[in-house]
Amino acid sequence: MKNSTTILAASVATALSMAGGAAQADAHQEKCYGVALAGENNCAAGPGTTCAGTSVLDYQGNAWSLVPTGTCESIELPAAADGSMRRGVTAATLEAGGYGPGINRDLPPTLAAEISATYMPTMM
Repeated sequence: MKNSTTILAASVATALSMAGGAAQADAHQEKCYGVALAGENNCAAGPGTTCAGTSVLDYQGNAWSLVPTGTCESIELPAAADGSMRRGVTAATLEAGGYGPGINRDLPPTLAAEISATYMPTMM
């Protein structure tokens, strides 16, 4: 019985130390929408995706990636097909503006218009 208690305690300690490390890494990163390549987004992308790696378009406006804090809007991205500039947008900017999960740019064509209408317009 003593051995199983020791093993359980060691397992819990290991899990807690790993969780602490993940939280520390997140303090130096932020969600940045519209910068991920197709299939390379982090988890919890917007409608039309289910989780990590499920974005279908490069620079999809409702898919995000973790980037170093303070770098999101300065990431160099290629211009869109119409020549307009692309920029990333932080989750904090979206929340401050009261917008839905993403920017209204490079969205899957199957995304419902009423959903994309809640996204931040791309007047950047």
